Amino acid sequence: MNGVLVIDKAAGLTSHDVVSRVRRLLGQRSVGHLGTLDPLATGVLPLVLGSLTRLAQFYTSSEKTYEGVIRFGFATDTYDTEGEPTGAAQEVEPSLQVLGKLAASFVGVIEQLPPPFSAKKIHGVPAYKLARQHKQVGLKPVQVEIKELEILGVEGARARFRARVGSGTYMRSVAHEMGQQLGCGGHLESLRRTAVAEFGMGDAHSLEEVEAAIEKFPVSELFFHPRKLLPHLPSVTATEDAAAFIRTGRAVNLPDMSRARQVKVFSGQKDLIAIATRVAGTLFRPKIVLAGEPGALDGGGGGHS
Repeated sequence: MNGVLVIDKAAGLTSHDVVSRVRRLLGQRSVGHLGTLDPLATGVLPLVLGSLTRLAQFYTSSEKTYEGVIRFGFATDTYDTEGEPTGAAQEVEPSLQVLGKLAASFVGVIEQLPPPFSAKKIHGVPAYKLARQHKQVGLKPVQVEIKELEILGVEGARARFRARVGSGTYMRSVAHEMGQQLGCGGHLESLRRTAVAEFGMGDAHSLEEVEAAIEKFPVSELFFHPRKLLPHLPSVTATEDAAAFIRTGRAVNLPDMSRARQVKVFSGQKDLIAIATRVAGTLFRPKIVLAGEPGALDGGGGGHS
């Protein structure tokens, strides 16, 4: 079974937990995700199934959108609410005006220090493993881009925000650094990812919904429509003969007038069989072949992780 299934991840689960659960539900081994979510976080977690796991290479720099709450008054060692406080709590009530101005200073390409409790590796060892052993975590700042950071409201020591960020940005670090700059400490209390690339909350299904669906209809009905994948690439429908050549990795002429360098190649309406690169004119060579058997995307049942 090939497809993209967007999960609305619940709090308390790791991204790998979700992958493992979907594998068991669908009875399919080849399952991956497009961008890790911390256990604390909820929201959009796109899963790629079957041969479409090969699409992951196109999503390594995907833009992401978040909504969440920052709690000011004390910092934690994990930079979120699951960690231990690193100092005594202070009574604070920052104003919307002050926080709005502070948030604006984070917008742009900035240097950000990842949290010590993160998957960033130091000499091959994940930072969180060193942090748990109370060892020195020598992480270095990395360049990230925050495209939007808006404070939506303030209630006491808590501020609701919305952010649109580039790949690799830690909202935990944003919360921590804002607390540092205010001089009172701060940490991420909750976080919900509302979009990754072209995938949004309207496309997402809970694990419970997926499990219930399996009993009622082909789970492929929950899949993200393949024509909407990688929207910056034009879609081209190949003839039966051309599709057969593409499945074996051979170059073919395709009916494309877009002049785009790359296109999505379909056999029929929903069977995405390749991403192809233009050689010259209307001649395209497959960059990656995604199709094994014709019609794989239209199959029923299924699972993943």
